[in-house]
Amino acid sequence: MKKIPLHHRDGICDIHCGEPFAALVPRIDPRRTLIVTDTVVQQLYAPLFGCLPVVTVGQGEAIKTLETVEILYRAFLDRGVDRSWRVVAVGGGIVCDIAAYAAASWMRGVRCILVPTTLLAMVDAAIGGKNGVNYHRFKNLVGTIRQPDEVLIDPTFLKTLPRREMLCGLAEMFKHGLIADAGYLQEVEQAVATGAPIDELIDRSVEIKVSIVAQDETETGLRRILNFGHTVGHALEKLDPTLAHGEAVAVGMAVAAELSHRRGYITKADADRVRAILAATDLLATTAHRAGDIAATMRADKKKSGDTLAFVLLKKIGEAVVVDIPFTELEVTLATVCQHR
Repeated sequence: MKKIPLHHRDGICDIHCGEPFAALVPRIDPRRTLIVTDTVVQQLYAPLFGCLPVVTVGQGEAIKTLETVEILYRAFLDRGVDRSWRVVAVGGGIVCDIAAYAAASWMRGVRCILVPTTLLAMVDAAIGGKNGVNYHRFKNLVGTIRQPDEVLIDPTFLKTLPRREMLCGLAEMFKHGLIADAGYLQEVEQAVATGAPIDELIDRSVEIKVSIVAQDETETGLRRILNFGHTVGHALEKLDPTLAHGEAVAVGMAVAAELSHRRGYITKADADRVRAILAATDLLATTAHRAGDIAATMRADKKKSGDTLAFVLLKKIGEAVVVDIPFTELEVTLATVCQHR
């Protein structure tokens, strides 16, 4: 077990890596705790919750809406949740995002604990305090930045995680290596190639994200590099809801790697390596959407400024940089990488 502290503007969020869910129970008051989870986690792990009250939401991006937040508000009201309570989110990134946003906005802030149950949530969604919901199919358009009290990462939840969801988490682990630690990228590659356990690699992914967030909690500078692959990825998710988050981000990382090569930051061999890493894990999906459609969707991105978009590129493997990219240049690269007809 390893405790990784995230120092932020309001205090410290302790991230407990490798700690079992049962270790959380003595730290909470059962009379003032509400579990928020989804239908699948409730079905698989209901005995873990004991007599704690539970509110269950659905699954998938379709429920990441203000309507679901209102369902939680109603549950808070009915149960008398006030600022002496704790909301404990147990689930994947969607559950963590929705529950944390509802807690952050209820009575101007109720304490929250996140217990991620997917690899993607363990290494990314539950770390850093960004929460919120989609609006009119645009990703995370409504939300806040508010750190949870703590995060508990129990890898035993991964035993029931489908392979496709595991791959989505690996996409974020690859991302952390690409933007911040070339050695770690190689470790993840080797683990995937040999089938070695990845539990200990989760800790390093958390450390990388914590280090970045601690330096730029509100995403005005360094934290923007965590968007590597996500600008294109979010556009693809909007255009094609059948794509998993990690699959869409993987395409985005391939596009960013190609742009990095075209801009002269990395070699063609490096760009090819990025694509090979993603393709080897079946993450690199194809899409029938035209480059122009993807670029048009990205014009609604909050990082847009005029005819350019703040885009994360690789300065080298293990180091990222944010560059303003014209949409015309982006569209050409999209057409090349995505192999649109």
